[in-house]
Amino acid sequence: MSKKRYPRLFGILPFLGMLFLGGCKWTLIDSKGQVGIDERNLIYIATGLMLLVVIPVIVMALAFAWKYRASNKEATYTPEWAHSTKIELVVWGIPLLIIIALGYVTYVSTHHLDPYRPLESEHKPVTIQVVALDWKWLFIYPEQGIATVNKIVFPANVPVNFRITSDSVMNSFFIPQLGGQIYAMAGMQTQLHLIANENGEFDGISANYSGAGFTGMKFKAVATTQADFDAWVSEVKSAPKQLDAATYEALAKPSEKNPVELYSSYVPNLFQTIIDKYEGMNPGKGVSHEGKQASNEGMDMGKNSAAGAEE
Repeated sequence: MSKKRYPRLFGILPFLGMLFLGGCKWTLIDSKGQVGIDERNLIYIATGLMLLVVIPVIVMALAFAWKYRASNKEATYTPEWAHSTKIELVVWGIPLLIIIALGYVTYVSTHHLDPYRPLESEHKPVTIQVVALDWKWLFIYPEQGIATVNKIVFPANVPVNFRITSDSVMNSFFIPQLGGQIYAMAGMQTQLHLIANENGEFDGISANYSGAGFTGMKFKAVATTQADFDAWVSEVKSAPKQLDAATYEALAKPSEKNPVELYSSYVPNLFQTIIDKYEGMNPGKGVSHEGKQASNEGMDMGKNSAAGAEE
């Protein structure tokens, strides 16, 4: 009797799996930003194009198995059959057309969704500098002169230009509902341009394993009105904490599930300083034009000083 029960159990397993999936949050599908919507549409298009092959193959596999079953004596039996031009055209032609269409869509969307490509908008973008630490996210607002940990706020319908680096191992900056993800690497600067189409609070994560505290390396991204954003900036500017050199040194040490922290000010040029710490590891990579120029000027001053000493 036990042998008869196993096949029935295996038949129920897919349905049990569907029940478990019912509790999943489909954040990639529930996009709230234009970049995320475009990426979602690309997933739909690619899936639809592939289903043009998958569905007919499944249907024909079932139909052929039924038609040529052993009990159907009326099915045509042609053991010497070997070729059909019509079948060959269908088998090779349709997938070829689908691959061409998918390749075109992928090529166009790859350039359109380039994370370094600024978003077109009538509003001035908000710039946020992102630093991945163990195991928390530091956000610097260079135009507002404030900094936060594990929380960002920005106006809805306004482009946000993220400048991203790491003062630790490699991580991946990702806000699923707004779209796109990009790596944060020490000594390098990557870019990501996003926009929220509506007010809301979105989950941000690291999408690259980075050690023991990886699961708690999360942050909140809040899209709000311009007035509420200005009020939040004023609130942060009145915060008692300041991100001076000693405070940053303590913050950079590994810690898990860090709470949200607000800093009314930070060390000048902190983001570029963090990048320059690793310049020897990645010479000429990820350093901004201003950083390279300052570095060259410093080298020239050092050379002049050395020449003067020799004289």
